[in-house]
Amino acid sequence: MDREKVSFKWAFKEFIWPRRKIVLIGLVLIIINSLAGFVLPLQIRVLIDTIVPNGDMKGLYTLLILVVSALFLQAIVSFLLTRLLSVEAQHLISLLRAKVQRKLLKLPINFFDNNKSGALVSRVMTDVEGVRNLVGTGLVQLIGGSITAIISLVLLIRINATMTLVVILPVIIFGIVMMKAFGYIRPIFKARGKINAEVTGRLTETLNGVRVIKGFNAEEQENKTFEKGVEQLFLNVKKSLTATALITSSSKFLIGLATAGIMGLGGYYMMGETMTNGEFIEFTVLLGFLVAPIVQMSNIGSQLTEAMAGLDRTQELMVMTEEDNPETRTIQLDKIKGDIVFDNVSFSYEESKEVLHNISFEAPSGSVTALVGSSGSGKSTIAGLAATFLNPSEGKVSLDGIDLEKVNLSSFRKHLGVVLQDDFLYEGTIRENILFPRPNATEEELLEAVKGAYVNEFTDRFDEGLETVIGERGVKLSGGQRQRISIARALLANPKIIILDEATSNLDTQSESYIQKSLGILMKDRTTFVIAHRLSTIQQADQILVIEEGNIVERGKHDELIAKKGRYYELYTYQSRI
Repeated sequence: MDREKVSFKWAFKEFIWPRRKIVLIGLVLIIINSLAGFVLPLQIRVLIDTIVPNGDMKGLYTLLILVVSALFLQAIVSFLLTRLLSVEAQHLISLLRAKVQRKLLKLPINFFDNNKSGALVSRVMTDVEGVRNLVGTGLVQLIGGSITAIISLVLLIRINATMTLVVILPVIIFGIVMMKAFGYIRPIFKARGKINAEVTGRLTETLNGVRVIKGFNAEEQENKTFEKGVEQLFLNVKKSLTATALITSSSKFLIGLATAGIMGLGGYYMMGETMTNGEFIEFTVLLGFLVAPIVQMSNIGSQLTEAMAGLDRTQELMVMTEEDNPETRTIQLDKIKGDIVFDNVSFSYEESKEVLHNISFEAPSGSVTALVGSSGSGKSTIAGLAATFLNPSEGKVSLDGIDLEKVNLSSFRKHLGVVLQDDFLYEGTIRENILFPRPNATEEELLEAVKGAYVNEFTDRFDEGLETVIGERGVKLSGGQRQRISIARALLANPKIIILDEATSNLDTQSESYIQKSLGILMKDRTTFVIAHRLSTIQQADQILVIEEGNIVERGKHDELIAKKGRYYELYTYQSRI
């Protein structure tokens, strides 16, 4: 319950209060709409008990004008309500989606490592939709319906208090059932959001990895996994449908009981001439005005419950600590030299499972530091620390003598370039992908990066040149071509620090030759970290760090390490034989 209060307070402060003027106008309109709705039932009694018995044609015309005017007013108000609140709700959804996406990109890398991309897409696109029931017509109709029900109740008591009591008892029972049902439904809706996100996430992964799935003939396996997910989703929906069916059926039964009671008592009073025909019909119509909003409120209540469940998940995301914490990362960098120092750095992904142990080394400005070692030795973790994707558990990583944990990340990453072994390319043209870090770069700067990465070697052979569309993740290009686009992108960014997950593994000799040349241009006068897979490519590095089980076991230049005949010598001679 405390969690629900916190969520509602957050939703009220975040969405309703800033739009209080629009919501207030909506409330005024819904009250006008409700009051106009009472004209018809109140005039029915006048028609039956006064106008018809007296043959009052003038009164009939006046009554018709009054009723038609009220109906016309209701139509205008309903249009204004939809135009005002529904449009504002959709506008809010678009703003909230943008806000959640902006927040997502501010979260640390390990958050994305622990969450499926498809699940995060669901949180951006689906969870926020419930906000329309808070700012849209949902909340206003709930309040408007309550006002209509209260006015109807007062009028019913004035006509006949006994008959009203017969109506109220079933309505109170229905209200209790409804509240219990909503308490049961809300956790189901919240779980549904999570299940839906997981199913969406798995489907996204399946579509992204379709080549691997087909290559291993694993379609049936993926089908079963997806079917299991949609079955869980079905069972969740089934639970909520049971609860909503209970609300609907109980409302019908209880309203039916109330109607039967009204018929019995109404007949009794009319036969005893203590109630006129007009009063009975007025009572019956007003009863509809009392019950209809209550039934409507049960539906709106269900929508609001679902909305709050989705917004619970949105709030959980919005309160997460950002990667670039403004309270601790206060130093803004302008120009940098590029001296990076690791001082007794240790790192753990999980508590008590340290993967780096007291790592210390210097990477002077403009130098090339190669990281070699077995798979899982800690090479990528060191590179991640240098790129500020990770923070040390102990020790310090500094840039030009400044602790990187105190540096504003945006100001640092303006000077950072990353080229990964399987670098990410957007669906679009080659030009758009190269311009990605600097969309406003000049044509001259673009062509310089293209030539420096030898991209023109293959684009000159394409009919569309740089305007060639490369498909999702660059599937229409070879591995070597994709790597050269990534290197051109880094050249255009003109960073001072480069992280290379060395780009020449698994490439043919010609592609490797071009990429070595382009990497040579990229690394010139830049502080570079190379995660080396082919040791033949790092012989000119200023220092080679041999990492094993999270420790630096050897360091030095290529010739020095070969002469030592230690771990580096073993790795190098093993690769040479291959």
